[in-house]
Amino acid sequence: MQSAAAALRYTMADKPPIVTVVDDDPAVCGSLKFSLELEGFGVRTFGGAAEVLSARDFDACDCFVIDQRMDGMTGLELISKLRDLKVRAPMILIVGQPNPAVRARAAKVGIPVVEKPLLGDALIDKIRQACTHN
Repeated sequence: MQSAAAALRYTMADKPPIVTVVDDDPAVCGSLKFSLELEGFGVRTFGGAAEVLSARDFDACDCFVIDQRMDGMTGLELISKLRDLKVRAPMILIVGQPNPAVRARAAKVGIPVVEKPLLGDALIDKIRQACTHN
């Protein structure tokens, strides 16, 4: 049986999965872009919900990584709007200070939560899982 990482490398030979990062902190966007590109992903970054919603080319995305705490709209609100727009790509919520209410709301809509600071491979593993099951 093929591992998720091996399956991802196989599909990436044709076209690397595109991960869209949405975070209003430019340092987080830059850091995630760098880290994910080292892992072989294509990466697009957006500085907030309004920016990503105005882009409208959601079909080019294989997985979204969305910060919960942003100006103007929370990550869960953005996820709800994207789902209303029929975006079916997997989404991962990143949170700096998770609380039970956010975790429960994310779980209710099937969104995995990864805590910041993003140490270890938790986020990369969730992205790989999402891209191989997409």
